[in-house]
Amino acid sequence: MKLVRYGAKGAEKPGLIDKSGQLRDLSAHVRDLDGEAYSPASLAKLAGLDTSKLPAVDGKPRFGAPVTGISKFVAIGLNYSDHAKETGSPIPTEPIFFLKANTALSGPNDAVEKPRGSTKLDWEVEIAAIIGTRAKYVSEADALNHVAGYCICNDVSERNFQIERLGQWTKGKSHDTFGPVGPWLVTKDEIPDVQKLSMWLDVNGKRCQTGNTSTMIFSMAKCISYVSQFMTLLPGDIVTTGTPPGVGLGMKPPTFLNVGDVVTLGIERLGEQRQEIIEA
Repeated sequence: MKLVRYGAKGAEKPGLIDKSGQLRDLSAHVRDLDGEAYSPASLAKLAGLDTSKLPAVDGKPRFGAPVTGISKFVAIGLNYSDHAKETGSPIPTEPIFFLKANTALSGPNDAVEKPRGSTKLDWEVEIAAIIGTRAKYVSEADALNHVAGYCICNDVSERNFQIERLGQWTKGKSHDTFGPVGPWLVTKDEIPDVQKLSMWLDVNGKRCQTGNTSTMIFSMAKCISYVSQFMTLLPGDIVTTGTPPGVGLGMKPPTFLNVGDVVTLGIERLGEQRQEIIEA
């Protein structure tokens, strides 16, 4: 299934994209797409519906992030060796992770704000997992059993805030709109191998990032298992797993986003996003 939240900000409704690409409303079957909706029992119930009998939604409404009510937004850093190299960082010997503020979560095509005082606004195409069942001290072998599905995340980053303003990376990763997720959650039964998905990102139509999840240093399963050794992952939580090379910070000279720029990105089987940069 491809599960979505559609409608105006703060008034999103649950829906799904059927096999023909038609958006259909799920309001009669689930209140919203939160952790409870992504439990195995709830997903099994939704998968059993006759989609042809669900109300079709006309037009092209806005998509919100495909999950709400999250307890945490976890991000893995430097998880592609070429990306670590381009940022001048050593290859990690174990996963690096940090938290993005929950308030950074935003729709896949919503505008991204350039914060006040920002000088180094950057992009990062990533694959994210949304957790379906509580994960604490889970093994790598069992980790993906705790996943409801996958989606695209743009881990928008302000490098000056992140690197030069002291403290932890969270400072440069958490501004409002710095976490576009979606357009939909694709349930894991539709993804034969999460470690074989191509990914890309363009800025103003120019290809900047090209990668594949096969080149992750730490696999999706390893990332989820590892994070669960340090904190409990709850249903609905997002774990986004790092970016391939081609970020602005790694360019020579470094290149960053300005107001009016347009970022488009996509991952095989997971759809595409588009964001315009605006003033905060």
